[in-house]
Amino acid sequence: MIASTASTGEGHHRHPRQAHVDPLAGHRTPGDPPWDVYLTGTVFLDIIFTGLDSAPVRGTESWARGMGSSPGGVANMATALARLGLRTSLAAAFGDDHYGDYCWDALEQGEGIDLTASRTVPGWHSPVTVSMAYEGERTMVSHGHEPPPEEPAPDSPPYARAAVASLTPGKRDPWIAQAASRGTRVFADVGWDDTGAWDLAGLADLEHCEAFLPNAEEAMRYTGASCPRAAAHALTAHVPLAVVTLGAEGAYAVDRRTGESAEVPAIAVEALDPTGAGDVFVAGFVTGTLAEWPLADRLAFAGLTAALSVQEFGGSLSAPGWSEIAAWWRRVQSVEGQAPEALRGYEFLTDLLPAQEPTPWPRRRAVPTIGFRRSA
Repeated sequence: MIASTASTGEGHHRHPRQAHVDPLAGHRTPGDPPWDVYLTGTVFLDIIFTGLDSAPVRGTESWARGMGSSPGGVANMATALARLGLRTSLAAAFGDDHYGDYCWDALEQGEGIDLTASRTVPGWHSPVTVSMAYEGERTMVSHGHEPPPEEPAPDSPPYARAAVASLTPGKRDPWIAQAASRGTRVFADVGWDDTGAWDLAGLADLEHCEAFLPNAEEAMRYTGASCPRAAAHALTAHVPLAVVTLGAEGAYAVDRRTGESAEVPAIAVEALDPTGAGDVFVAGFVTGTLAEWPLADRLAFAGLTAALSVQEFGGSLSAPGWSEIAAWWRRVQSVEGQAPEALRGYEFLTDLLPAQEPTPWPRRRAVPTIGFRRSA
């Protein structure tokens, strides 16, 4: 396991494209789709409280030492993809309130995400999640209403190299089949099955997916396997590439098409807020897959980006960019007593990262609140 020297101290606000790296530069041609990744879903306004000593106790008042606001929900994944240099298109409904305006501006202007397929829904207020982070865990409370049925996914999703989909047991999303029929490579994750059925047949859209990325508990419940690695192999009967996240143990993946498997340990970090870490992991894996990296490198990169994200609070604004990745790689090599064999798993970063020395480790803090006046 690699030890990281990163701290969680305060710092300055970042510009999302401070160090530009195009991981697909060697694969781009004039006939490419306009977008690298398409995704759709619900954007929340996340309000995050950090620095809590423990979980809130019924009948008492808890004071947090820090707080912030940022776009959440599907915005976590969209931001993580955009910060890794992928041309990202998002279809989402936005409320016509201040929260919706803030989230739209943060994603379009702040992160460079294409919102052509998105729209503001009159009379619909933005969903809100309050997240409380403590002891490396989180507790969340959300409120919102379903948008009108025609929102937000368009009848025909834009053409993209890849799409990220969140599968829902017992439900088909027509856009997934439409995207796959046009050659879009679909990467899927899944949430907890509240029905308790854990029936893979209920994930009907899995047949259109190239990769499935559940966590260990989900993978074992869906397959009935006694361990997550066996579950990953069982999943390849249903999808070409299975990636199972193992929490503090790292991740394991199996590619049915090549017969290849890979396992990468986790990186030791001090976690501040795990919100959005799973989305960042998927974004890192999608990036490596589109760039045609070896399976072990893709797993290592995904785990690294997720590890960097949990050292910041907030979902979307904790996603690392290439400056943070470069700073980590330079710092971790200087750690005294670092095991050379652990570092070898990340040597592929050397050819990817900016040649110039990055700015001091940028901090991607969520803003303390929304509604401040901008100075002239």
